[in-house]
Amino acid sequence: MEKIISCFIPVKENEDFATTVNQLSSTGMVETIFLMSAEKPNSIPENCEWIECKNFYSTNAIKTIGNKATGLYSLIYTKTSPLQLGAYALERFVNLMNDTGAGLVYSDYYEKKNGELCAHPVIDYQEGSLRDDFNFGSLLFYKTEALKNGIAKFSQDFNFAGFYDLRLKVSQTYKLFRIPEFLYTEIELDTRKSGEKQFDYVDPKNREVQIEMEKACTQHLKETGGYLSPEFDSIEFDADMFEFEASVVIPVRNRARTIEDAIKSVLMQKTKFKFNLIIVDNHSTDGTSEIIKEYSTKSDLIVHIIPDRKDLGIGGCWTAAVMDSRCGRFAVQLDSDDLYIDENTLQKIADAFYEQQCAMVVGTYKIVNVDLETIPPGIIDHKEWTPDNGRNNALRINGLGAPRAFYTPVLRKIKIPNVSYGEDYAVGLAISRNYQIGRIYEPLYLCRRWDGNSDAAVDIVKQNSYNTYKDRIRSIELAARIAKNKNK
Repeated sequence: MEKIISCFIPVKENEDFATTVNQLSSTGMVETIFLMSAEKPNSIPENCEWIECKNFYSTNAIKTIGNKATGLYSLIYTKTSPLQLGAYALERFVNLMNDTGAGLVYSDYYEKKNGELCAHPVIDYQEGSLRDDFNFGSLLFYKTEALKNGIAKFSQDFNFAGFYDLRLKVSQTYKLFRIPEFLYTEIELDTRKSGEKQFDYVDPKNREVQIEMEKACTQHLKETGGYLSPEFDSIEFDADMFEFEASVVIPVRNRARTIEDAIKSVLMQKTKFKFNLIIVDNHSTDGTSEIIKEYSTKSDLIVHIIPDRKDLGIGGCWTAAVMDSRCGRFAVQLDSDDLYIDENTLQKIADAFYEQQCAMVVGTYKIVNVDLETIPPGIIDHKEWTPDNGRNNALRINGLGAPRAFYTPVLRKIKIPNVSYGEDYAVGLAISRNYQIGRIYEPLYLCRRWDGNSDAAVDIVKQNSYNTYKDRIRSIELAARIAKNKNK
């Protein structure tokens, strides 16, 4: 069989790389296997060559891969744990790369987790799949021509964002194609629940990494026409008349355990203006409705809405509240699981609209358990949002933060998608296309994490569904921004 593949694998001292080497060599398709590490291994197997590499994810490492790749195809395995190939997997990669004309192909895979074999499907790549944590799996199969062309476009040197920069550069010219087949098995060592992983990118210890990822994404947007300069439409807050300056909006279904705490945290707010609380009760059946009704009889601040429709998600409930004539000038988010950190939250949010002349305000929150005790990673401040580049970087990250508040006339025009995941992100992107989003970097909000949370532990099928939707939202927004720039 013709040897047409150059392989690159990171190796660590005292970890088994012989299994991976044997797997690759046994296919008969591999030309050379390059072992990449800071220190030279004690023994180098036949058909292997060592490359000194201090940081596998750096631009320098990617350039080295490009220089060393001589096969028609380049396989990069990104883990140091053993790889097990499926039957004729490399032939399948080669055939589908040729059939599709893709520059990068990747596949579904199996993962060994706690000794068990689990199926791990991945998702299709879209133009809006700009997340730096997009999961291709650990086996990346490049057409060497595409790899080298991508590297030729490099204009920045990164310590951490080399692979991300390469993927973006390759995607500008070539298709990134997913094979919906389980073609290999890897070992998964990160066994945390999905809800524990989702805040990794805002962990302060990863800040340096995130700065590099932002630079790579911003450059990509400039090269593809999706970058927006820091020029924003102005806001006239006195353009419409409102009885209430602010309305807190709580969409809820079956949260009898927490809704009372949420209501109390609103009623305790101290403001210089009139506000109300709009609760959209999406046909609860666990006693939530009765709790809301009891409070609404005691306080005329509470508007209890039970929609006529039965097809509303969280976004649809939000739109029902915002379109109601009793909604205030600013619509302020509070999830039924959560609560405000103190009695001054609402005033601070309203003040931020005027001070920062923005159509949306995003605050800072603290992660707590059901007993309101702080849990890791603690405070989530989304400092990756900057006034000049926040709306560009928003296409890379997976959320904008909380609590969120909106200038009601703008939100009434755009409206929130009628879904129950990503609806806030979708409307945030749409608003940021034309308007400034303001930020408050002090904690305003306690975000509870407990076993009953909808995002505490999400299975892979649902995670993929969520990520596919957010990537679709990014694709839509990217197309709109490209069109906006063309029409200037």
